[in-house]
Amino acid sequence: MIVRNWMATNVVTIKKEASIQEALALMKQGSIRHLPVVDSAKSLIGWVTDADLRGVLIASMLEELSLEDVMVRKPVKTHPEAPIEEAARLLLERKIGGLPVLEGGKLVGVITVVDILSAFINILGMLGNSSRVDVKIAPGEDPLNEITSLVRDHRAEVISICHLPVADGQESVYSLRLKKCDIAPIVTALKKRGFEVAS
Repeated sequence: MIVRNWMATNVVTIKKEASIQEALALMKQGSIRHLPVVDSAKSLIGWVTDADLRGVLIASMLEELSLEDVMVRKPVKTHPEAPIEEAARLLLERKIGGLPVLEGGKLVGVITVVDILSAFINILGMLGNSSRVDVKIAPGEDPLNEITSLVRDHRAEVISICHLPVADGQESVYSLRLKKCDIAPIVTALKKRGFEVAS
């Protein structure tokens, strides 16, 4: 999955000469928290967030400030073909809420934490009509083939599988999301095979 499939493309932008108040009003109108600052050729020259603007709002009432004075001039950015995981890593590592998406030096979109969350929820199938089974795994074991074979034996369809590791030497968990089904027989079969079902 790539950024292009999840980014917003109808991007609200602003010019560097705009005032702090104008930028805040534009954000409020569009219900957005990030605003790319572009030049006349639509090239990205800066980036501001609602937190940046609120931090200088009072100062802007006392002296003349424009976006050029407060914008981030070299924002962290990504490109449309980047894996969604890479964008998520950037947001997490930099502790930021959104990224401008550039292609050929031009702004083509914005991807935010909410977009990333939507992507991962979709990948995991969490909002669909589904069931979940969590199976504890002893250290050093990898019984995934056996578990999935058992699930298939009960004609259940696997939507996603997550491996949830813990500290070294401790149990980990395979979390299986299944298309909505009666999981009781699957849980019983897993227990008969000696697996511990966490939930």
